[in-house]
Amino acid sequence: MRFVNFGSLNIDYTFGVDKIVCAGQTISSVSEQRFPGGKGLNQSLAAARAGCELYHAGLIGDDGGFLKELLQEADVDCRFLKEVSGGTGKAFIQVEASGQNCIVLSGGANQKNTEAYCDEVLNYFGRGDYLLLQNEVNCLSYLIDKAYEKGMKIVLNPSPMDEKILACDLSKISVFIMNEDEGSRISGETTPEKILDKMETLYPEAEVVLTLGEKGCAYSYKKQRIYQKSYPVSAVDTTGAGDTFTGYYLACSLENMNIRDCLEYASRAAAIAVTRKGAASAIPWRQEVEAFKEKAAV
Repeated sequence: MRFVNFGSLNIDYTFGVDKIVCAGQTISSVSEQRFPGGKGLNQSLAAARAGCELYHAGLIGDDGGFLKELLQEADVDCRFLKEVSGGTGKAFIQVEASGQNCIVLSGGANQKNTEAYCDEVLNYFGRGDYLLLQNEVNCLSYLIDKAYEKGMKIVLNPSPMDEKILACDLSKISVFIMNEDEGSRISGETTPEKILDKMETLYPEAEVVLTLGEKGCAYSYKKQRIYQKSYPVSAVDTTGAGDTFTGYYLACSLENMNIRDCLEYASRAAAIAVTRKGAASAIPWRQEVEAFKEKAAV
């Protein structure tokens, strides 16, 4: 069984602000930093730091070489990662004092995938292998269809949520990992329980992991429900917390941990991540999550 993440790689420009800017308003930032990011890179890095062996596929521009180096330093197999002309994807992030953020994306190389490149990657994988996808790359529907034809298990984090997700054949998804807003837009329901109920009706063969912020998270599959609390921490920057959760959850799942332990590890990892600035740079290593677990148990 092999695991490939076909996902975005971004350069994040993070601006610290007293309060996130409103329409028609001009403000000055109190700080400016550059970080590696992109939902795909973040999730691969989280899975790798959790101890998982995986491949990363995706595109960078001529300014993104340091992103590939970061993945390789974490032992992610980057044989499918390619450089194309033009710039790497970028994110412009405002982070206020509470740690809350808002993000503007510029797709760059992430939107230059071709069907031929998708085929080149997927030809290396087969039945029972795992494919992780987010919504920061193009060719999403094509990737889902082709992976399904090959018998791969498709894990979808439908973020950032938009009409492209709803245009995909979501009945082909094996695992959804999503937040409450994404779950609401896919299911049409507005409360966690109703979201999980509707997802089970719409996609009865899919596992669903629903993250609920400070309320924790929930797992649903074939009438089974498991709930996990969040861990209270002083948040500095919530950018990438969901990606940290996703990467750790999948890494633990592929170790054949039980679901409760997978949710717990992922929740602890995300709790650590929000206490640090940046996205990729905030993702903890497995030993840090273990230490956090021991500390929280005292």
